[in-house]
Amino acid sequence: MNKSEPLLFDKSCRCCPRLAQFLDTVRTEHPDYYAHPVDSFGAPHSPFLIVGLAPGMHGANRTGRPFTGDHAGNLLYQSLHKYGFASSAQPLAASGEANPALSLRSCRITNAVRCLPPQNKPEPGEIRACNAYLSEELGILPRGAAIMALGGIAHNAVMMALQLRKSAYAFAHGAQHLLPNGAMLFDSYHCSRYNTQTKRLTTSMFEAVIANIQRHVQQREA
Repeated sequence: MNKSEPLLFDKSCRCCPRLAQFLDTVRTEHPDYYAHPVDSFGAPHSPFLIVGLAPGMHGANRTGRPFTGDHAGNLLYQSLHKYGFASSAQPLAASGEANPALSLRSCRITNAVRCLPPQNKPEPGEIRACNAYLSEELGILPRGAAIMALGGIAHNAVMMALQLRKSAYAFAHGAQHLLPNGAMLFDSYHCSRYNTQTKRLTTSMFEAVIANIQRHVQQREA
């Protein structure tokens, strides 16, 4: 893809039969939900790309915006706002829909899988099928960009998209990996309710990764 071309997104994608059928069921049970593949949020070519796992049932799957409407999104947007990457710490408007006033600054959010998976567990073939979208996202990053992988699945999806060996870039919370394309990969445990409630991931642990990314982006732009 030419780096000047816009990224393509197909809201009607049905490449993964299990996911497509599951979304059909969700739309029937929740007719007010978005319940389609979820596009990325934030400007393409941003120097900071966040890669999550997949839309959450009552989060992005409901609102149509990544990490919007669930616990994981609350921690993510609060942290992005604290370090200057988001215009607001509030992902939702008073109506309960995605906050129309919220914008990202030098940041973009996407997912390894763009459709809601049953039990939030995408199958390997579904991750592979969606990896072309992630490859496009990574292909337009500016030199020296920061990539934040939220969890091991997102980390491995980045490895797949860049055709890198997972064994050469082991996932660990707080790890930083200089990639062959010049980008820096920052690993973090996923900011899920389970991880935060069990204290596997604390707010300070998560914010420390964002702070490192802020320094990286600022140094890149200096």
